[in-house]
Amino acid sequence: MYVMFSLEEKQEVTGGSSGIGKSIAVECFKQGAFITLLARNESRLVEAKKEIEKYAVNDKQVVQCISVDVSKDCASVERVIKQAQDKLGPVDMLVNCAGTSVTGKFEELGISNFEELMSVNYLGSVYPARAVITTMKERRMGRIVFVSSQAGQVGLFGFTAYSATKFALRGLAEALQMEVKPYNVYITVAYPPDTDTPGFAEENKTKNAEVTELEKLLVFFF
Repeated sequence: MYVMFSLEEKQEVTGGSSGIGKSIAVECFKQGAFITLLARNESRLVEAKKEIEKYAVNDKQVVQCISVDVSKDCASVERVIKQAQDKLGPVDMLVNCAGTSVTGKFEELGISNFEELMSVNYLGSVYPARAVITTMKERRMGRIVFVSSQAGQVGLFGFTAYSATKFALRGLAEALQMEVKPYNVYITVAYPPDTDTPGFAEENKTKNAEVTELEKLLVFFF
């Protein structure tokens, strides 16, 4: 199986090659998959590649890395994914882990926060999906995974910018599944809770006391 990971994470300290996406890549590699990692930070991609390669189960497996910002330009994303497929063949599974977060009350957040989060969290998954969907339909096989969040199931105080983008992924996935099911292509949406990743640690730096206390209640509730 050939699995592609879109790992772009717009956090200065984490880059793209960390957290949930890298952990899933490791597990897929352990099962014998061929892997492509997409992210912005080239040095962190190389580090992730070396770490993942330690789990090879045979000498034929490949991990390739491509530096690209998956949220900026659809044509660029399509071009680099074509290059990846030229080398390893058609993508069997695409895992969209693009994501970033910022917290704050609606009127206190800058408009740029809403624009950036929609660009990274939503369009950063739309562009890679567009790049692989046609081939998946032609082959009549494939799976696309969108990593949403519990904040994509219920709106949360302090997450007006973030929740909206994760709800958008849910709507995209549900509608897209209707279109591609006749072609034996399937869509998965993941709704992880707060997860111990470098990106989550960075997010915590911006949380005010209200958000922190409410999150404690939500952990108990869920």
